[in-house]
Amino acid sequence: MKLSQFDFELPKKLLAEYPSEDRDEARLMVLNRKENTIEHKKFKDLIDYFEPEDVMVLNNTKVFPARLFGNKEKTGARIEVFLLRELNSETRLWDVLVDPARKIRIGNKLYFGDDESLVAEVIDNTTSRGRTLRFLYDGSYEEFRKKLNELGETPLPKYIKREVEPEDADRYQTIYAKNEGAVAAPTAGLHFSKHLLKRLEIKGVDLAEVTLHIGLGTFNPVEVEDLSKHKMDSEEAEITENSTQVINNAIENRRKICAVGTTVMRALESSVSSNGRLNEFRGWTNKFIFPPYDFSIANCMITNFHTPKSTLLMMVSAFAGHDLMKRAYEEAIKEEYKFYSYGDAMLII
Repeated sequence: MKLSQFDFELPKKLLAEYPSEDRDEARLMVLNRKENTIEHKKFKDLIDYFEPEDVMVLNNTKVFPARLFGNKEKTGARIEVFLLRELNSETRLWDVLVDPARKIRIGNKLYFGDDESLVAEVIDNTTSRGRTLRFLYDGSYEEFRKKLNELGETPLPKYIKREVEPEDADRYQTIYAKNEGAVAAPTAGLHFSKHLLKRLEIKGVDLAEVTLHIGLGTFNPVEVEDLSKHKMDSEEAEITENSTQVINNAIENRRKICAVGTTVMRALESSVSSNGRLNEFRGWTNKFIFPPYDFSIANCMITNFHTPKSTLLMMVSAFAGHDLMKRAYEEAIKEEYKFYSYGDAMLII
C-alpha cells in the first residue's frame, strides 16, 4: 500500500484538547471484522465484548515530565529541552530535542531552575533539532532524577495548543502506569478507570502487562510513498515470563487476546516464536506494521483515532482491514468522534 491511501481531511474541531470528564465515558466505536459492522457505544460498554479467561494486554509504561525550559548562558535566551532518552546514567548523558535549535551549539551551557541548580552542557549534534547533553548536578543519581521531575512538565502532544495544566500530570497517565520511561502516554489505556478494571477482573478477564517506552519516533510523519522504505525509531520494550505464560495459555485455549493500544501490539509482534507463541523479551524494537500483515498474537485491539498518514493508522488498517478502517474513519468524522490522545476510542474484534 501507498502513503497516499492513508490521507484524509480531519476537521480541526475534532482534535480533543481535553479528555472526557470520566475516563470510561469516552465514546467507543466497535468494529466487527467478521460481520463487517460498526456500532456506537461508551468505553465502559467494552466489558460486554469479553468473557472469563479472555486476556487484556496493557502497556504499563509511565510518562515522565520530559519537557524542560532552560536559559542559555550569556544571552539568557529561553530554550525548550525535550528529554528523549537516557544514554548513560553514570555520566548523565541524554538525547534531547532543543527549540530553537539554531541557537544551540556544541559547548553551549544551559541553566535550569530559578536557582540554576541544574546545568547541562551540549556535547554533540545528532539531528537538526537533536542534541546530546551532559547534565551537571551536585548530588546522587536519585536526587538528579528527582530534580528532573521537579523542573519538568507533562509533555503534551504538539497539537494541543493550550498551556499545560497541573491536572495534566494525572490526565496524561494511565491508572496502571508503573515503569517510568515514556515521553508520551499509551493513549488507548487512558480510557480505563479503576472501576472498569475492577469490573473486568470480577468478570474473570485476565490482565497481562507489557512495557514499551514510547518515544517521539512513533509520531514521526511518514514521508515516503513506498511504506516499505519508512524507518521506525527504536523503542525500549519488556515482556516478562509471567505475561508470556498468561498470553500463551490464552492462545492454547483459543481465548480473546486484546492488545490495548498500538504500542502493546508492537511489543507483542516484536517477540513471536516460529510456532506462533509469545517469547519473553527485553530490548529494543523498531518494528513497523503496515498492510498487508499477518498478526500472530492478539485477535482484538483497542485504539484511539489517529492522525492522517501516521504509522499508527497504518497498523490499525492492517488489523481491521483497509476498507473497514476507511469506512470507520468516515463515520467517526461524520458523527464527530474526538481524535488523538484525549479523544475517543475504537474496539476492533
